[in-house]
Amino acid sequence: MRRVELLDCTLRDGAYLLQKKFGNTNIKGIISGLIDAKINIIEIGFLQNEGNEDGSTVYKNSREASKLILGDKKESIISVLADYSRYDISNLDDYDGKSVDLIRECFFKHEYHEAIQACKIIKEKGYKVFVQPVDILGYSDKELLELLDEINQLEPDGMSIVDTFGSMYQEDLHRVFEIINHNLLESCKIGFHSHNNMQLSNALSQEFVRISSGKRKIVIDGTISGMGRGAGNTPIELIAQYLVSKYGYSYDMDKLLDLIDTYMDNIRSRCNWGYTTSYFVAGCYSAHVNNIDYLSKKNSIRHKDIGLILNKIGSEERKRYNYDLLEQTYIEMMKADIDDTAAICELRHKMENKKVLVLIPGMTISTKRELIDDYIEENKPYIISVNFIHENIKSDYIYLSNVKRYQYWSNSKKFLETNKILTSNLINNQPLKNSVIVSFTRLVKRGWKLLDNSTIMLLRLLDEINVSNIAIAGFDGYFNREGENVNYYDRNLEVNHTPMSALDINKEISGMLLDFYLNRKSKSMSIEFITPSRFKKLIDFKENV
Repeated sequence: MRRVELLDCTLRDGAYLLQKKFGNTNIKGIISGLIDAKINIIEIGFLQNEGNEDGSTVYKNSREASKLILGDKKESIISVLADYSRYDISNLDDYDGKSVDLIRECFFKHEYHEAIQACKIIKEKGYKVFVQPVDILGYSDKELLELLDEINQLEPDGMSIVDTFGSMYQEDLHRVFEIINHNLLESCKIGFHSHNNMQLSNALSQEFVRISSGKRKIVIDGTISGMGRGAGNTPIELIAQYLVSKYGYSYDMDKLLDLIDTYMDNIRSRCNWGYTTSYFVAGCYSAHVNNIDYLSKKNSIRHKDIGLILNKIGSEERKRYNYDLLEQTYIEMMKADIDDTAAICELRHKMENKKVLVLIPGMTISTKRELIDDYIEENKPYIISVNFIHENIKSDYIYLSNVKRYQYWSNSKKFLETNKILTSNLINNQPLKNSVIVSFTRLVKRGWKLLDNSTIMLLRLLDEINVSNIAIAGFDGYFNREGENVNYYDRNLEVNHTPMSALDINKEISGMLLDFYLNRKSKSMSIEFITPSRFKKLIDFKENV
């Protein structure tokens, strides 16, 4: 009998990216394909109290799960994961051999006494059971030994080393494995479940094979193409190929490749995962990836800022996700405690009741240049460019609230010579000459994912200084076209730092723009779009109501 087994948890760990709804056709096909590929354990989803919705990988019991398992399981066994805090074990039916064979019970450190009691009930109902302590690196050696004492009394089929936050290095794996191996019942398998924040999942899985040799039967978790939240997981095809080529295992690699061709290309069109610098920061701080997704939506945030926020909220808070706390901490980090009364008065004196043309760096700044030139010629407005300087259109001011844009432009001679409106979150970077500083907190409004969108913040400032007429050019909206420069007139401005899709960004900005318009202080203020924009109809409709 082989001492290494592979567990595929695509339909469970990957399910977070699809709101747990793969669709019945995909679920059945993936299960069948993994059976044909001779994967030892196939985790098909979650046990949760709410039970199954059509097309989801959530089940109330094994009877619900059985509907998605077609034909003979052959040599594979079927598993599901039960989160102690989300599943009442009384909902579980007795094992009948036709559906789920193994249940993995996961739990936080403070829950382990109660979770192990739930594991006893799982065993009594006839199932194999794996103990899955969340965040194994969060246990001290003493706490881990105490946990192992209780696990040994349970006598489960296995216990997993779970690198929940993708922060494990080789030395950590060696230390944790040796503690568990020396103190866990010999009959118990040791599993390994990792996340790829540090790009180490596959390497650590291979190392796990090596360090356990001659010592213990092991189970390694993986997912097809590494599918999983954030940076994802160990790709099942990589660790399978390693075992085939180096140890002569019999996994069918062609079947795994067929699964990727048949299902994963389509799934990748609906969601994203994989290594990014942001998820590396999550690994550095042992932080839940939802914190990273939330903070990455902020336009003015840098990777080191994410690290500072994670450090500030503390080790326990960052292992979960509290969006109110993240937003509050972000705003506190961005703001500088300044009195901007003089700055507001200066801007009001220059622009009150005047026409202002706001230039935003969308593609229509170039493609519809004649419309902009005609407007300028006819109206002689104040011109404010947002986070950029145009090489041919002279601006009266450049408005900047985005730290990365500020740093990008700060070495430009033309930029240095132009008047600037800067928000107070930039002043730690030594504000440049010809600058007016306004309060960052004056212009943001909490409750939006993109609360620091520079265009919306500038509109709030213009409302504050009583501008009567605002014309907007280059506010095109966002498009998803990989490899193309479609969102900015200058390729150097093109970015892809946010986990939000173009559709979601447009929806969020539409909501913020409408909120601004309905709540503006000056109800007589008019807004017109000089160039085509996804947001034009929104304002035109409201102005005509």
